[in-house]
Amino acid sequence: MYSIFKKEIRSFLSSLIAYVVIIVFLIAIGLFMWVLPEYNVFEMGYANLDTLFSMAPIVFVFLISAITMRSFSEERKSGTIEILTTKPISDFQIILGKYFAGVVLVLFSLLPTLIYFYTVYQLGAVKGNLDVGATWGSYLGLFLLASCFVSIGIFASAITDNQIVSFIVSMFLCYSFYSIFSLLANFSLLGTLDNVIANIGIQAHYNSISRGVIDSRDVLYFLSLITAFIWATKTAFSARKW
Repeated sequence: MYSIFKKEIRSFLSSLIAYVVIIVFLIAIGLFMWVLPEYNVFEMGYANLDTLFSMAPIVFVFLISAITMRSFSEERKSGTIEILTTKPISDFQIILGKYFAGVVLVLFSLLPTLIYFYTVYQLGAVKGNLDVGATWGSYLGLFLLASCFVSIGIFASAITDNQIVSFIVSMFLCYSFYSIFSLLANFSLLGTLDNVIANIGIQAHYNSISRGVIDSRDVLYFLSLITAFIWATKTAFSARKW
């Protein structure tokens, strides 16, 4: 697994993909936080990072799909998938190596946003008047959300030979798991079941962690979703005839 992980990281860093993803993410979030009306910190009048944590999941839908769409299709295109599957490593090790490489790349894109945290911390009318506990909870929630998106993207890449199709399927699944269930629950059509439907989606658990209280049920949800998609990827990967 470690050899696959190193190979993927080296592949990311030796191309423009990693740098473009990180730069686009930071520019997009920076525009929302400091420039665009109705979203930026100055117009909101509050020293907080709500814009970062509300917009980052939507930006990640696109960027993580772009990162993961080449995970298996690129191997098939270059003809290295046959070599990879004949090596003394299991399918799970291949999948986990690619998965953790994607997670690390996302982590690299999140680290520079600590500059935004420091800036907002300094900008408060009372310096440091920022809910640090809720902020760190939001960062944890965002990292877990991104980890789920990576597992979904890896799965999308394993079920199709086409990178564009993988990109579209990944975006659809990521957005659906993030927003669709919450939107359905907001219609209040099923009474007491609306809360159950909302809890199937990512957004309810992400919002819960963002309050600064780490609930084991939310963490278990994220880990279960990641495990489910990694297992689905294993099933799809093993079933194909390369």
